[in-house]
Amino acid sequence: MPSTTEKLLSLLNGQPVIPVLKIANPADAVPLARALASGGLPVIEITLRTADALEAIRRVAGDVEDAVVGAGTILDARQFGEAAAAGSKFIVSPGITRELLAAAKDSDVPLLPGAITPGEVMAAREAGLRFLKFFPAEQSGGIASLKAFAAPLADVKFCPTGGITGKNAADYLSLPNVICVGGSWVAPDDLVKAGKWDEIEALARAASKLGR
Repeated sequence: MPSTTEKLLSLLNGQPVIPVLKIANPADAVPLARALASGGLPVIEITLRTADALEAIRRVAGDVEDAVVGAGTILDARQFGEAAAAGSKFIVSPGITRELLAAAKDSDVPLLPGAITPGEVMAAREAGLRFLKFFPAEQSGGIASLKAFAAPLADVKFCPTGGITGKNAADYLSLPNVICVGGSWVAPDDLVKAGKWDEIEALARAASKLGR
C-alpha cells in the first residue's frame, strides 16, 4: 500500500506550484479550477477560510474532471472528515497534531501537515511522513531555514507556503529538499472577482514552468 508521501507525490505528478485559493463565492470555484487546470496547474488547494469552502470543494470535485482538489487550513479531525466527504483528494494543515495524525491514519486521503521546527519535522517523520508543508515560509527563515534542514533531515521534503510569490518561487524550487511551493499569486482576488479566467490561465501557465 502506498505511503502518504507516495500518494501526495503521485497526485502532484511533478507540478511545481499548488494554487492556494480562498474562494468567497462558490460559483467561482468551477471556472477558476478549469482555468488553473488549463494552465497546467490541475492540483489546487481550497482553504477552509470562507463559509462556502466545502461547497466550493464539492463543486470542483464533482464538475471539473481535470482538477485534483485538496482542502487547506484543516485544524482538527472534524474538519478533516468534512473535507474528505466533500471530495478532497488531499488535506493540508498549517501544523501537526496527534488528532490530525490519527484522522489521517484512519483515512485514505493523504495529509500534508505543516512543520517549521526540527522537533515538528521529527514528529512528522516518526509518524511516517516524509513530505511536509513549511509554513509560514518567509516568516520562518525561508530559504535559509530549508537549507539548514537539508543535511540533518535529509530524507524529508517540503512544500513551502506563506509569502511565496512569482518573484521568489523559483529560488525555493531550486532547493533539493523542496518538491513544490504553494501560493495565491496565480489567482489574485481581483481577477477572480472579475471573472478574468483567461488571465488566470496565463498566470498558471507561467507558474507551471517554474523550476523546470
